[in-house]
Amino acid sequence: MSMDKIKKVFIAGGTGFLGYYTALKFKEMEAQVDTIALPNELGNLDWFPKEIGLEFGNLFEMSEAQIVKLLSKDKYDVFVYALGPDDRVLPNAPAYEFFYEKLVTQCKKICESAKKAGINRCVIMGSYFSYFDKQKNGELSKYHPYIHARVEQEKELFSIAEDGVFEVCVAELPYIFGTMPKRKPLWRESFLSNFDKMKKVMFPRGGGTAVIDVTGVAEAIYAIALNGKNRTAYPVGNINMPFSELVPLMMRASKDFRKYKEIPAWLCALGARQIDFKRKQAGKEGGLNAEKLMKQVQNQKFYIDAEPIWKELGFKELGFNGGRNIEISIKETMRACYPERFENKISI
Repeated sequence: MSMDKIKKVFIAGGTGFLGYYTALKFKEMEAQVDTIALPNELGNLDWFPKEIGLEFGNLFEMSEAQIVKLLSKDKYDVFVYALGPDDRVLPNAPAYEFFYEKLVTQCKKICESAKKAGINRCVIMGSYFSYFDKQKNGELSKYHPYIHARVEQEKELFSIAEDGVFEVCVAELPYIFGTMPKRKPLWRESFLSNFDKMKKVMFPRGGGTAVIDVTGVAEAIYAIALNGKNRTAYPVGNINMPFSELVPLMMRASKDFRKYKEIPAWLCALGARQIDFKRKQAGKEGGLNAEKLMKQVQNQKFYIDAEPIWKELGFKELGFNGGRNIEISIKETMRACYPERFENKISI
């Protein structure tokens, strides 16, 4: 069921990276936007737009009745869920229990509350790993707790959907670049730091990924909220880039002039096995199995054909184009990751 116009939206996680830009997009499209931030953010959000309604509370800790009351204070058309850990979080083992609790149990509780509050449409921010797990007949979810939880998240959320009553869509999101006020991008800590001790940067041969600027994600969320079909997951992307192009671009943009070299995935897996071993010794487990990641993901082309999805979601009619230029976005993101390298503001 498509909507003529979105008048009011509540975004769970609207002060986070993805939620913030989504809130700006809904506001730009003339919707009333309300959101909620964690209590510990009180006093730290002086930069947040005053025209966006802001509550404070922890949805994970609130009861269903409390959430229903919060979401019933206005007649919202749409509920956007932009909460939960991503694959970069390193929880105590077993990781699947952690990710299932956060991404499935809590998400379902909160979205069921949105349904009871009378909200008709719900958009969940998910992962494109779910899309590729389906393409590969479940091979990824066998070995990666985070992907397994994301797949279960879609199943559980679709199970509470009802045509014309509470319609649920998922945006399956890829590599995302961009910056936001008062926050440092996670790319340095979660991705680039893996190469810190290498004399040259080595990566599995042959892989690639869909990439998008965060403004493109915001466009996709709005378009899905407006035109998405019930119980449908939409893989989101803008352009596809081989890692042999993406990683060197990130390096140059961060003033890292080491050589980049692609090697067989099995060689990378040998090194990654040590990462998994050290995590196990420390009682930790990654959302993505490092060894399998090299042989199942980083050496594969996880590409998305964006055009037919944009057409289905009415991007052209909405005036959307997939977000900001990705190369410019990557350069700005890398500058924000390594501000100490740009103190003289030398252009790149």
